[in-house]
Amino acid sequence: MAGHSKFKNIMHRKGRQDAVRSKMFAKLSKEITVASKMGGPDPDGNPRLRLAIANAKGQSMPKDNISRAISKGQAGEGDDYFEIRYEGYGPGGVAVIVEALTDNKNRSAGNVRAAFTKNGGQMGETGSVGFMFDRVGEIKYPAGAGDENAVMEAAIEAGAEDVVSDLEEEGDGHIITCGFEELGEVAANLEQALGEPESVNPSWKPQNTVPVDGDKAGTLLKLIDALEDDDDVQNVYANFEIDDEVMASLSS
Repeated sequence: MAGHSKFKNIMHRKGRQDAVRSKMFAKLSKEITVASKMGGPDPDGNPRLRLAIANAKGQSMPKDNISRAISKGQAGEGDDYFEIRYEGYGPGGVAVIVEALTDNKNRSAGNVRAAFTKNGGQMGETGSVGFMFDRVGEIKYPAGAGDENAVMEAAIEAGAEDVVSDLEEEGDGHIITCGFEELGEVAANLEQALGEPESVNPSWKPQNTVPVDGDKAGTLLKLIDALEDDDDVQNVYANFEIDDEVMASLSS
């Protein structure tokens, strides 16, 4: 296991603060509803629901919202949702995986394809880039959970495989990865040691990253923003790496 500092690139820009908060809550609610519908309302006996609730709490989603989403699942809502994975390439040859939860496959496919096309990318067939990623579990903790050594020690004891830490700026923290099948167990062990995480998710971890700079970097980030803005899209993963100076110039 090794700690290193590629935090922002690996996270590939995961939020624009308050501007996307309501959209984030809507996506979290959808996942909770579907999880409740599929596996029942008790998180202790429903691992998917337990992870969905943990993510919602990590994003400070109100308890009433969580309860309503669970109730919707028990009332029969969520029957028509389908889980779909789209894959393709962005500017600079970057591999992109898009996970959607939708009640209209045609709408989702059209929107995702349009986002790729309008932002210098190309949507491919399922499996066209998936082999470049490993399916893992990902657990995120805020910087306040501890320093790199403390979190690393806790992660090793919990059975995790890797820790990525960046504590230089407010809002940064630790990303802990583990085997996909061990996600629930590792998350529970970490919660005993470090407290409640910000998020607990299955994830796609790139085996290698592709450096992107200049105009291609800006266009790539626009593609990811466009995909994340879509109501049907739950998660976006990509294997890019952008130099800090380039990222700073794009943010200015």
